[in-house]
Amino acid sequence: MAKLGYPAYVLTIIGIWKIAGVIAVLIPKFPLLKEWAYAGFFFAMTGAIASHIAIYDKAIELFGPTLLLVLTMVSWRFRPNERKVANVDQ
Repeated sequence: MAKLGYPAYVLTIIGIWKIAGVIAVLIPKFPLLKEWAYAGFFFAMTGAIASHIAIYDKAIELFGPTLLLVLTMVSWRFRPNERKVANVDQ
């Protein structure tokens, strides 16, 4: 984290949020909470990618966050129907 210029405590905060997000995605029910968790993962990974690009890191440094971003999007897209928020318009 120091390489990116963020204070060390940011790592702790983001780590706690990620653990809470994983728990939210894995527990049954609470589809709206799951949507927020997926959104959080998306924002965290796009932020990580942008941070690495901003400091001109090598392309290999983008591999981890990009892979996690793709896995997040695939997991969100193919989640079971019971984990989706019901659309009021349907």
